[in-house]
Amino acid sequence: MKLALVAAALALPWHVHVLAQTQAWRFGVSLDDNPIGTHDFTLTPASQGLRSLRSEADFRVRVLGVPVYRYRHLAQEQWRGDCLQSLDADTEDGGERSRVQLRAADERGGLQLQAPQGEARLSGCIMSFAYWNPALRTQSALLNAQTGLMEQVRWERMESAPISVNGKPVAAVRWRLSGTGQPLDVWWTDDGRWLGLDATVRGGRRLSYRLR
Repeated sequence: MKLALVAAALALPWHVHVLAQTQAWRFGVSLDDNPIGTHDFTLTPASQGLRSLRSEADFRVRVLGVPVYRYRHLAQEQWRGDCLQSLDADTEDGGERSRVQLRAADERGGLQLQAPQGEARLSGCIMSFAYWNPALRTQSALLNAQTGLMEQVRWERMESAPISVNGKPVAAVRWRLSGTGQPLDVWWTDDGRWLGLDATVRGGRRLSYRLR
């Protein structure tokens, strides 16, 4: 089974950048409404105007109490503004392991990508699937930290609706991400706070993230 990648919500609107403050998003993950694990993100200030993001996921799917699938992902990213500066990601997906690294290329600029499919040079402002930053909705291509592929994407604003956050309904706006296989719905507040996501995975099953 391949699951698509994808704490307290921010206390301030996203356009107010509080670089001196650590921010965290801690999600409970469910498959067809059955809890299967967690995915946590921690964004901290670093030197010279950089921000460091740690992403850690651990999912386990069981059938009749017997483990049948495990997914683990650990990534460390460096950001300057809305642009990715470096990435180091390790993933175990159903027993298959992969590593993706992104580094500054040389004095001419650009980024050097090392991924399972080989090496590549990237230029311009690169963003990963950083749902914690609503600026990614302006992008038509995003870097998949698990595969190392630049994926062409499209965004469409859908209807507003309340979703459950820590057991309470919270008003949210749904944005649909397409172009990466099955469409994925991401939920934010009007001021850009990430609340959750819903994705369709193999077999038509529903994978959901909700703040916990």
